[in-house]
Amino acid sequence: MSKKIAAFGEVMMRMQVPENLLLTQANSLQYSFSGTGVNITGSIEKLGYESALISTLPANPIGDAAISHLQKLGISTDYIARSGNYIGMYFLENGIGARPSRVTYSNRMQSSFNTASKSNYSFHKIAEEIDLLHVCGITLAMNENVRQQMIRLANLVKEQGGTVLFDCNYRPSLWGENGHLKAKPYYDQLLNIADMVMMNEKDALYTLEYHCQHQEREKQLEELIPKVAEDYNIAMIAGTHRTIHHDDSHSIKGYLYQAGKFHYAKQEQFRVLDRIGAGDAFATGIIHGKLQDYQPQQTIQFATASCMLAHTIVGDTPLSTKQEILQASNHQIRDVIR
Repeated sequence: MSKKIAAFGEVMMRMQVPENLLLTQANSLQYSFSGTGVNITGSIEKLGYESALISTLPANPIGDAAISHLQKLGISTDYIARSGNYIGMYFLENGIGARPSRVTYSNRMQSSFNTASKSNYSFHKIAEEIDLLHVCGITLAMNENVRQQMIRLANLVKEQGGTVLFDCNYRPSLWGENGHLKAKPYYDQLLNIADMVMMNEKDALYTLEYHCQHQEREKQLEELIPKVAEDYNIAMIAGTHRTIHHDDSHSIKGYLYQAGKFHYAKQEQFRVLDRIGAGDAFATGIIHGKLQDYQPQQTIQFATASCMLAHTIVGDTPLSTKQEILQASNHQIRDVIR
């Protein structure tokens, strides 16, 4: 029986400034649709699973265009409600050299998703029909209405015997001043529900207020993650460490903690075409490993390779196939495919 994976989250319009121009320089923008839920379900569909997005889109041509985009990715839109008039947008300026890339949000809090009523969703029916639910800290940061919808849905999925994956994805700009203090009670609730969690030592230190005397990141990770897993009874925790080099290349080292043991992928160094959505590619790699009963080392190697390949694809949604990821995870460097 095929597994059905769903994500609860906002569909956003990505407005990309061409090439490496500043927004103040550009005369045109390239638009597409994205969001963590879109990235997760679009990527997992490429790996051969049935995927669905739980969201609300405006009842106008912009919403129609977003639906069309999701359908082209193979994402089921059965759980998408239509109400309201607005979609959240973000403007992406690609950095280069010493100038980092920059994301500027617009109209997000007034979007159809962030103003949707709980009556928009048949949560009981959805919970009965899906095997795994993905939720993330970006959505959790939106407003109290969305937070309560997310927590309710996650609880219902667990009651039906499904799996819940929570990606901490803490964003300081979304939580605002004293954001960690505001976020912690909600993170506590989701962590107590989740079976699988995407996080690293920074989430434990700053959001969950754990203490550690180590200064080195890997030592902090190895001290704190087992405590989080035990305190919240989490079966699997995974995440990445990123290093940005002077030549603008990046390195990613993935880790997975399961059954009291850490597993690390080989550190991968690569050039970056488009960074946004790479964390979602890592999460889908972890999901795939879990559903295929991979050994932990195989899972983390697959997820890290998936993350690496996402940096080579324009747009937020990772589109690598299982075969492409396996080739990358086995370090099979290929010439032109003819």
